[in-house]
Amino acid sequence: MKKIESVQEFVEKLDAAKKVNPKDLSSDQDLTIGIMNLISIEEHLMFSGAKTGKTEFYDLINDIREMRKNAMLKIIPAYEGEVWCISKHLLAASMRVFEVGTKALAAGDKETAYSLFDQSYELYCMFWGLNMGMLTGEKKDVKPQKKSEPVKAVEKSATVVKAEQKGGMSKLKSWVKNAVNCCIE
Repeated sequence: MKKIESVQEFVEKLDAAKKVNPKDLSSDQDLTIGIMNLISIEEHLMFSGAKTGKTEFYDLINDIREMRKNAMLKIIPAYEGEVWCISKHLLAASMRVFEVGTKALAAGDKETAYSLFDQSYELYCMFWGLNMGMLTGEKKDVKPQKKSEPVKAVEKSATVVKAEQKGGMSKLKSWVKNAVNCCIE
């Protein structure tokens, strides 16, 4: 298995994989949003139980947690160290920071909202970077879904070029923008 040497090569292989089976990455992104919401449900059940004194809320936490764990296994089937917990907390933090941003936006504080939205997206990008080996230096090889169709190189986009000139977070954002697209059907 050939290791990927650059972000550009990584994006190119993912782009080729998208073209072969465009719903796979889209489904993974949708699933991460679902996981974020399951984490939020776990939290709300705990707070509802504490605020109302009704243990029925607490009793539902295990069911939701099992759903969340099963969903996470689809995206993170194997991991080392504390990647599982880091991943869960990155998604949870991304969702919470986003929610605070929406409250700031509703209150008319656009500058704070936009800053929080950017931070939320950075946390989301860190999730993908961690799970695709981009943060640990162990980039995962990306293969097209059909073996009969070769991976074709695509021209380097302006986004990737710009990201290569900036820091690691810009590279992660560029990768997510180019490879994890929920709007491809």
